[in-house]
Amino acid sequence: MLPLTEKEIRTSFVNASLKERTNLTLPPELTTLNWEKLDYLGWRDAKIPSLGYVFTHLDGGPVGIVLRQSDGKVRSRPQCAWCEDVLLPNDVVLFAAKRAGQAGRNGNTVGTLLCSHFECSANVRKRPPVAYIGFDVEAARQHRIEALRMHAQNFVRDVRDGV
Repeated sequence: MLPLTEKEIRTSFVNASLKERTNLTLPPELTTLNWEKLDYLGWRDAKIPSLGYVFTHLDGGPVGIVLRQSDGKVRSRPQCAWCEDVLLPNDVVLFAAKRAGQAGRNGNTVGTLLCSHFECSANVRKRPPVAYIGFDVEAARQHRIEALRMHAQNFVRDVRDGV
């Protein structure tokens, strides 16, 4: 992930109003993030905990979306759709994002199951268990990192393009 400035964050949302962009709470560690170990930037709003924000790079620039956590509870432990980690140490929740443009103004949304505090980048970098003799752990880890980037980008693209 390439580093983002406050200005880039506030101007790169595709599904947020000017008021939402102005009022959002930036992540407190923005200036000290290890950008090389992030596949996307995600954080929860400190003032409104039901809101989350996700940024990824698409088509040469940053694209951000606003997510809202669903109020409903799941009956069984879900799997994060982005990091697909089956040994998660954290909770997974349902987030919904209104689509960009007219579709979003019409109330159209898209949802996904995500790690509750966007821990996916750390999860995919953990050493996976050895599945069989000769299993290439490093190749499996790299595959998980690439898959996470693809999942995040595809979801953000889906919100942006209203597909």
